[in-house]
Amino acid sequence: MKRHLPRSIATGLLALVALISCMTVPDSGRRSFSLISPGQEKQMGLSSFRKIKREKPISRNATYNETLRRVGTRLTRVIDMPGAEWEFVVFEDSEPNAFALPGGKVGVHTGLFQITKNDAGLAAVVGHEIAHVVARHGAERMSRQTLAAVGGAAIGIALGQDDEMSSAQKAAVLGAYGAGVTVGAILPFSRSQEREADELGALYMARAGYDPRESVELWRRFAEYRKRSGGGSKVPFLSTHPTDAARIAALQEFMPRALQEYRG
Repeated sequence: MKRHLPRSIATGLLALVALISCMTVPDSGRRSFSLISPGQEKQMGLSSFRKIKREKPISRNATYNETLRRVGTRLTRVIDMPGAEWEFVVFEDSEPNAFALPGGKVGVHTGLFQITKNDAGLAAVVGHEIAHVVARHGAERMSRQTLAAVGGAAIGIALGQDDEMSSAQKAAVLGAYGAGVTVGAILPFSRSQEREADELGALYMARAGYDPRESVELWRRFAEYRKRSGGGSKVPFLSTHPTDAARIAALQEFMPRALQEYRG
């Protein structure tokens, strides 16, 4: 029979673990924390991506595959993700969606190319999704939920006492990275996480030699697509990645910093 620690002790332990699990998001400087180790995240990402490739048809469109390979290669040269096993795959799906998983796995739907239009537009989306992984936004969100659910099970996860995370926990973490259409329920990012991913994505674009101003145009095209699709409520990518005037304005405000790193 599993014994639970008193709530006061559990709370104290979780607070301590949260403190020692803090990290600084690269290029952002924001302090965040995660009760899920990078190793756990990576293994979940790798295994989930294998599963997605088995279950979802992979596109044979030579143009789409070459475009993603070209853009992905340039981005990986400027993104610091230790231990990444980079892989970029185009999936046959008309929904304009993309996702990145821990471990360097990136999936793009064929339907996205109708909106990205060019290499820079694709770099804006892929850079944004990879930024969520670099900043560990999915793990951060799940950690906050765990911290709120103080108890014996939470302590076990926080201290790494569980050898295996449950399938529901894995699906929730991966769903937070935008792969929820395939592996579980999608968890929306917070506004601050979305803004951080937008800004980091613009920096990655600039460093890779893509004009970061194209990210603004890309989100404008997404906003138009959302209007045509009835608000985007039925499109997973749009429902979890809002493309509104506030987002575009924030990107424009950040643009001077991104342009400092652009050598086009």
